Amino acid sequence: MESNPAQMTYRINPNTGDKVSLLGFGMMRLPTTATGTARENGDAPIDQEAVNELVDYALAHGVNYFDTSPVYCQGHSEEATGIALSRHPRNSYFIATKMSNFSKEAWPRKESQAMFERSLEYLRTDYVDYLLLHSIGGGSRGMDALQTFNARYMDNGILDWLVEQKQKGRIRNLGFSYHGDIRIFDMLLKWHDEGKYHWDFVQIQLNYLDWHYAKRNNPRNTDASYLYGELAKRGIPGVIMEPLLGGRLAKQPTHILKEMKRADINATPAEWAFRYAGTPEKILTVLSGMTYMEHLKENCCTFSPLRPITAEEDALLMHLADEICNLNAIPCTACNYCMPCPYGLNIPAIFSHYNNMLTEDHVAPKRWLNGYDRAVPKLRQADHCIGCDHCIPHCPQRIHIPEEMQKIDNLVEQLKQS
Repeated sequence: MESNPAQMTYRINPNTGDKVSLLGFGMMRLPTTATGTARENGDAPIDQEAVNELVDYALAHGVNYFDTSPVYCQGHSEEATGIALSRHPRNSYFIATKMSNFSKEAWPRKESQAMFERSLEYLRTDYVDYLLLHSIGGGSRGMDALQTFNARYMDNGILDWLVEQKQKGRIRNLGFSYHGDIRIFDMLLKWHDEGKYHWDFVQIQLNYLDWHYAKRNNPRNTDASYLYGELAKRGIPGVIMEPLLGGRLAKQPTHILKEMKRADINATPAEWAFRYAGTPEKILTVLSGMTYMEHLKENCCTFSPLRPITAEEDALLMHLADEICNLNAIPCTACNYCMPCPYGLNIPAIFSHYNNMLTEDHVAPKRWLNGYDRAVPKLRQADHCIGCDHCIPHCPQRIHIPEEMQKIDNLVEQLKQS
């Protein structure tokens, strides 16, 4: 499966004229020299040779937007990304990274400034094409979303400092990624309207499940239709994250997969999801965290060129979204921001195994329990959650993790009894 680089779909950034590939490479799930990715396996070093091969293929096939962060891959993503990209002409790609000053230790002005300077050093560049305030809208322990936002960006003057760096040419586009309290999203767009701060782009979560069902799936979330609509009416380009919801939309129950195959016998569930995320005209790029070459090749084909979702296909996906929502899966995207758990739970693995059960039509209790023990060591399972709430403020999806752990633990006990 090979894509034609001349056929890659591009979108134009109205602020800079950048010609950006509609498929963006998310550098958050890079391969390691052991099993798993660097996102969850921090003990294994990143396989730099494999990263170089992925980046080389991406560039050769039209992908030119690479998204990283100081916190991705246990803090090693920027360095690996910089090594791989610096082997190519600087004007052949766009780098996006973030002000990921989540911890209180990073809130002082000097520490946040040092984070930005390290990003430039690791990325081997003098400037960043796209710089984001990372994951605004979430709270910190004992603080609400507004208090946290002010502590991270306003009280320390770091947002004004980033604006100064943009004026100096060290940042070409300044924006933010949003998760959490919708009041913070609305507040920042109000600032944009008032001319207080200008946002060149905004990164949001968008997929066919979250378009109308994000709030129904989790009352703490906001539908993507609202987020995209607010950006579109202001002409702010959108960058899309979680088009596959952490891989959930790439694996579907048999009855849903049959409906997809009836509409397009050759299309995979992932292709349906990527096409949906890339169809809105104000989307600049759709990020995919690709670990393996086969995924990169498949995604390049999907976007070379993109076939926009038709009205009939949109109706089908909205119907399927309703069915998927009724499965009551936990909206975890395996971002690992909740990790490490102070009591040793493997939170993303527990949620993943639970959600996988929902996608299977008939799962024998013994089979599911055996799979649970294989996927998650017994000392890291849901019954060890004590409800300390340490994880709650770190979850971008605003999942009440202890409540879900109690639900899964109750299910495990029921299955054991049956």
